[in-house]
Amino acid sequence: MHLNQSRFLTRSSGLIPVLLSLGILLTCSLAYGQMPSPDKVKRDFTRLLARPATALRPSFQSTKTDSVLIEKGFFYSEATEKVPVLIFKPIAAGQKKLPLVICLHGTGGNKEGMQTLLYRLAKDGFMAVAIDGRYYGDREKAVKGRNSYVEAITKAWQNPDKAHQEHPFFYDTVYDVWKLVDYLSTRPDVDPLRIGMMGISKGGIETIMAASVDSRIKVAVPMIAAQSFKWSLDNERWQGRAKTIWNAHLQAAKDLGDSEVNKKNVEAFWHKLIPGITDEFDVPSMIRLFSPRPLLLLNTELDQNCPLPGAKIAFASAAKAYEADHAMDKFGFDVEPNEPHRATPRHLDMMIAWFKRWL
Repeated sequence: MHLNQSRFLTRSSGLIPVLLSLGILLTCSLAYGQMPSPDKVKRDFTRLLARPATALRPSFQSTKTDSVLIEKGFFYSEATEKVPVLIFKPIAAGQKKLPLVICLHGTGGNKEGMQTLLYRLAKDGFMAVAIDGRYYGDREKAVKGRNSYVEAITKAWQNPDKAHQEHPFFYDTVYDVWKLVDYLSTRPDVDPLRIGMMGISKGGIETIMAASVDSRIKVAVPMIAAQSFKWSLDNERWQGRAKTIWNAHLQAAKDLGDSEVNKKNVEAFWHKLIPGITDEFDVPSMIRLFSPRPLLLLNTELDQNCPLPGAKIAFASAAKAYEADHAMDKFGFDVEPNEPHRATPRHLDMMIAWFKRWL
């Protein structure tokens, strides 16, 4: 591993931060151009996702295993939007206020797919929480055999009513996460000053967006998520990300009179479904807002969805913010060599070690 690809070395005592020259990364940052102030980004993103407040109306049932208490239930993030929740916590904790880690699944996943990780975190003393993202898991709303998430994104793309525009591609789940934190902060078994968040792929992007803006989230570990949508578009490397919801892109291309998916219609699609994603809400812009809270970015070298040159721009932007805040000891990144788009076992170990260190 080249030193400019990692800010951590693994030793018997754990993950030890190492000093790193920022020269190469700052060159990447300068290439990205001028970004809006962090205050403007936070204000604009909060305004974009704003919607009428509603009562949370939580409801849960508990099941005990040998060492873990499992809670299944839901709350409402919007008047008619029920968010399914899965919670694992150590039985031995009793009534103690626990540090908490929110875990977000990737494209094609659901909260049940996070159970192994939830169990592992609970065994390490954390309360671990997963939700179904919009149109996933118990929130599936399509005919069996069809993709509810892609269908919802396609419908949102074709919706002509700007006053009632859904954003199922990332943004609506980010809003659900903010409301999840509202609920979790009220629980007597949660320490509201020790809330962390991690996510894989789609969930990692949602982690960056939700955690950067919400200061109640104290520690974050986005996995295979750091990237630059702007760089991918400018450099014709948008294909990996687009293929995660390819049928929606095919429909958008058709609606725009194109015979194939191309840079122009991808840009139009992103502009409507995830407005601002190539400028103030792109990862290199939003990631700055997390400083000086502890942040670990975990990517892979051969990731087709998060091309490494774009990821380096995000690393650079974060590093610049942490350096300005004199908090470089709270920032880390690692690139797993010769790996495609996946959460590797080593990175999962690093993620848990990061939460144990900072929560």
